[in-house]
Amino acid sequence: MQEIIPSDLATVNFPVPILYLDLASHQDAGAAPISAGLVVFLADGLPVGQAYVDRPEAAAELAGRVVRPDTLAHARQIAQAPLQNRDVSILICTKDRPEELRRCLASIPEQSLKPVEIIVVDNASSGDATRRVVEDAGATYVREDRVGLDFARNAAIRAAKTEFVAFTDDDVVLHERWLEDLMKAFDRPEIGCVTGLILPGELATPAQFIFEKHWGFGRGYIRQDFGRDFYDSHRRYGAPVWTIGAGASQAFRRKVFDEIGLFDVRLDMGAAGCSGDSEYWNRLLHHGHVCRYEPTAVSWHFHRKDMQGLARQIQQYMSGHIAALLVQYQNTGNGGNLRRILISFPKYFAGRLRKRLRKGATSHDFFLKQEMLGSVNGALYVLRRWKMRAW
Repeated sequence: MQEIIPSDLATVNFPVPILYLDLASHQDAGAAPISAGLVVFLADGLPVGQAYVDRPEAAAELAGRVVRPDTLAHARQIAQAPLQNRDVSILICTKDRPEELRRCLASIPEQSLKPVEIIVVDNASSGDATRRVVEDAGATYVREDRVGLDFARNAAIRAAKTEFVAFTDDDVVLHERWLEDLMKAFDRPEIGCVTGLILPGELATPAQFIFEKHWGFGRGYIRQDFGRDFYDSHRRYGAPVWTIGAGASQAFRRKVFDEIGLFDVRLDMGAAGCSGDSEYWNRLLHHGHVCRYEPTAVSWHFHRKDMQGLARQIQQYMSGHIAALLVQYQNTGNGGNLRRILISFPKYFAGRLRKRLRKGATSHDFFLKQEMLGSVNGALYVLRRWKMRAW
């Protein structure tokens, strides 16, 4: 049965190609034009800019528009920066996805900075396929039978013995300099967390294209620091901490967990839906730490392929998002989180609903029902567990 797709994707040919072009090799304006797809420009092996192309365009002209000189300068600076000794563990949480996990683990031996240990937490998978994959890779296997991503993350943190810990997901492949560049970004003691650039592993289906276009994990090619100024300037409606990065690529100083606690188990997959990572970043900012987004720490995420799976994911995302706002209010007392739920979101959904009724469903509004249902579910989920011990 053919999936129904939004009208604005009717003319898109799938799979959408992802083209990686080296800047040094594609500066000739006379070269054959790029016809269609996601174009990612590379400098010294690192992505430094991207653009979607739907009509023929010269690579040199496109690069001139999307690759910023400061991005190039930063990538070169990071490449030349000395790496201090960093004892770091790579932590992966997984459940019933042994082949995806195998692909992720296969990218770790290529890391330019070798981790002290690789810890895989099996979050109540059925059978022993996950254990076999972990053992084949020479990683440490930890079992966590309490279902929920944040139960698994906390188990991984407790098992780690290093000064730093770096999280990735089982459906991710790592650039060879991912871990090195995450660690280089911890160049000031107040930086408690660093996130990285996540690109799509493929855009083979409409579902993957919609997710990347409207829900993707990429945060651009400019390093950003998020500190107390960012947190305080958004106090009226709560800081938009989800702009800091994504949980599939994040590293922490191990000591912050001793200071402000572990991940809140009411959040993320297996519980409210997601946003355990962004709630933790919010907690870090509240306690005076800095979160840094480092675009040279690159990885690739393989999004869900089918529209039905994407619909469930988006409902879970919005459920987790609203739940996280309530948890952030409970943890910090910042009423801006409640104002975002009670004022901003109703206005936001009302405007999008009017637009959809007037112009029809585009890829931006195709899952509006799931977003609204998820928002209600997230609020109810946390309110039922308001007095629960968080971790």
